[in-house]
This record gives sequence, structure tokens and C-alpha cells, in this order.
Amino acid sequence: MRVLLIDGLNLIRRVYAGVPVADDPGSGHEAIVKSCVLSLQRALRLQPATHVVCVMDSRSPSWRLKAYPDYKKNRSPMPDELRDYLPKILDAFRNIGVRAAEVDGLEADDVIGTLAQEASEAGIDTVISTGDKDMTQLVNKHIKVVNTMNSELLDEKGVEKKFGVKPELIIDYLALVGDSSDNVPGVEKVGPKTAVKWLIEYG
Repeated sequence: MRVLLIDGLNLIRRVYAGVPVADDPGSGHEAIVKSCVLSLQRALRLQPATHVVCVMDSRSPSWRLKAYPDYKKNRSPMPDELRDYLPKILDAFRNIGVRAAEVDGLEADDVIGTLAQEASEAGIDTVISTGDKDMTQLVNKHIKVVNTMNSELLDEKGVEKKFGVKPELIIDYLALVGDSSDNVPGVEKVGPKTAVKWLIEYG
């Protein structure tokens, strides 16, 4: 048994950003849906699994936004065009046997993290497909993270080689250096080298 958890919106938005939108809306729609399916099929080929779930962000506000109003404030909103395409894309995913799931008020990360942790505790190997480096904090002997776009697969040693710290310290590492993609500030004047030095020295 092997589980593959796909960060659905991460995959879809990255594909959408790379597909030229045609002048003909119908043609553009078809190209984006097809490209998303091809990207998903590639992920399935590279990371074969017995159980696959495409996890989506909730359409209602995340609890993180309530706790920190500036969360992701620097990100542009989802284009209306892509929002219109989503049902068609998810239908296409369903047609190749991959269902989408979402939980009200939770981001995909929350759901993926919960499912991965439960699988790990049951001794089930799991791969998380995402472009979000936050998820590397979950990596252990049963959980790996694969980058949605470049297919880089990280196990425990891979995380330590890439960031300089073990997976269990990633949350502290990101707290120190911040995360510009989520508009989360770190500690002033602390970059990756200083963060790694402190964490290795002090834990």
C-alpha cells in the first residue's frame, strides 16, 4: 500500500501559469484542462501509488487568515478565468480516477498533513506532491515530498542536504528566515546560513 497526496491547487496554478491563454476562450480552456491532466498523469507515473487523493484548499477563509490577516497578502488572487475552469479540471481528474477532496475552513496543507501523519503512524508509505517547502517538516521514514514541477524527491537525508537541517527543525528554520511566499516575516537580518548555524548549535 502506498499513498500519493497531491496539492491540487498548487499543481493547477503552476500549470495555468505556464500555458499561453489563447484568444479563443474555448481553445484556451481546453489547453489548460489538458495540460493539468497531463501534469497529473506524469505525477502518477513518477510516483505510483495504490491510493491517490487530490486535495484542494477550502473555498471559505482559512483559519490562518483569521489568525494573521496579512497571510498571503502579497499573492495575487486566483484569476477569474482559472476559477471558472476549476470544475472542468476536477471533472477531468475524476475521469482518470483521481477524486478531489476539501475540508471547509482548511487549506490543502492542513488536510495533506493530517492524512500523511495518520498514514505514517499506521506504517504506510506516503508521498506528498507539492511545491510548498513547508511540507518538508513532515518528512520521516514513511513520508517523502516530491516537487510538483521538477519531480525532485526528498527523503530525510534529502531535506537535510537541501536546507541544512533535519525535517523536525524545518518549522524552526522557516520561523527564523520567514517565508515570503506566504508573507510571513522571519527574524530581522537572519538568513538561511545564520538560521542553520543557530539550529545546529542550539537545536
